[in-house]
Amino acid sequence: MLTNFDIAELTEFRRQLHRHPEVSGEEVETASKITAALRPMLPTRILTGLGGHGVAAIFDSGKAGPTVLFRAELDALPIEELNNIAWSSQAQGKSHVCGHDGHMTMLLALGRLISRQPVAKGRVILMFQPAEEDGSGAKAVVADPAYQEIQADWAFAIHIEPGRPFGYVSTCEGLINCASLGLKIKFTGKTAHAADPEDGVSPAQAIATLIPALDALGQGASLDENFRLLTITHVKIGEPTFGVAPGEGEVFATLRTTGDASLESLETKARTRAITIAEEFGLSVDFEVCDHFAASVNDPDAYKVAAMAMKAIGIPYGDAGVPMRASEDFGVFGWDAKAAMLCLGPGEDYAALHNPDYDFPDDLIPIGCAIFERIARDLLGTASDQCLS
Repeated sequence: MLTNFDIAELTEFRRQLHRHPEVSGEEVETASKITAALRPMLPTRILTGLGGHGVAAIFDSGKAGPTVLFRAELDALPIEELNNIAWSSQAQGKSHVCGHDGHMTMLLALGRLISRQPVAKGRVILMFQPAEEDGSGAKAVVADPAYQEIQADWAFAIHIEPGRPFGYVSTCEGLINCASLGLKIKFTGKTAHAADPEDGVSPAQAIATLIPALDALGQGASLDENFRLLTITHVKIGEPTFGVAPGEGEVFATLRTTGDASLESLETKARTRAITIAEEFGLSVDFEVCDHFAASVNDPDAYKVAAMAMKAIGIPYGDAGVPMRASEDFGVFGWDAKAAMLCLGPGEDYAALHNPDYDFPDDLIPIGCAIFERIARDLLGTASDQCLS
């Protein structure tokens, strides 16, 4: 159990993280702070530089058993914080308004408890993953050769999710978060004087044709296997001037489905529409994929382990609000492990994620830690238990 001193220290540490956010791919100081906080816990080993700036603490019992990984995210968002709090962001245009500072602190809390009462078998891995917000971090960690040393049998994560009662956990078997990707479509023609547009090749009509064609590919509906959603997020044609007929234009679209294979199919259809329209209007077309997230799917066995743990310690849970359209790259850890994502409520009227007035509620730190610890004990036991048996 965490002491009052633990909670006070962890709360202050969380607020220090909040003051100094770093966005995806830039988490150098955050990773350094996490590494320093882990050392007094005397893990068996600390791995750094995983998939970029990732950090993993290994607590190895020295006895045969499964490897259980608990994941948090290192990165913040490129959003200017508008909170009037003593620990508000000191980095202009960057802030922890998605709860990752709190997620990291929950793992550090778990590390304190595991260090004091080691597990009886197997290994606990505390994984602090980089670059979750752009979908690249989990893939980079799993692809890192060093990850093979800590390949997980089970993987669990908690993400704060406003709109749920305080301390309530939303989760279920199967889909939790949709697969998604950002597709940049760039048309290139030829600029011309605005007085003589016929001398150039403008992408204006092509983009006007493309937008409804993309919209028709997916307008959402029930989150079943047929779900398809394509959202136009940005359009640019030429430059903001009156004297030039444009020769270039871009459309940004976010594609979202309930599975990785269906996302690939939707992307193919979107590209085909763009190519056909480009040919019709005499343009060239190029594509770039960004923010590519795999679907996050809860393994039935991992879900049952988490549900039993929450039931044992009196944490209310259910399937309210899940699955979700929003994406999360934790699903990558589930490719080779039995994985489950848990969505922890801060209150039904709490500020929404990615909003400039969001701040993680510190009272959730011991709740998240308790869930993680019970999962670890249920799967791996406690070393003292063996001594008493």
